[in-house]
Amino acid sequence: MPDTPSSDFSGLEGGVEAQAADAVRAVVSWYNDQLLAERRSPVPDEERVEELRVGRQDALADQQQLATADPEEAARIKEVYAARLKEFDAS
Repeated sequence: MPDTPSSDFSGLEGGVEAQAADAVRAVVSWYNDQLLAERRSPVPDEERVEELRVGRQDALADQQQLATADPEEAARIKEVYAARLKEFDAS
């Protein structure tokens, strides 16, 4: 995603909770973009659509978990989603 300051989100202001929320939002956005592209394709791959839906739902669940996460859990979520975004950007 070219508009993200850094794919590890370490350059963003705010605490680890805000950085984790930004990382999760970026991944949710990636899933949304991929779902839209797949649905608009002439012959959507329903298996891929389902995989994307599940990934997005998992990310949305983690996003909600951030509301009550302690700093250690927020840091873990940030690392997981920053790594996932790097994978997406590399593909």
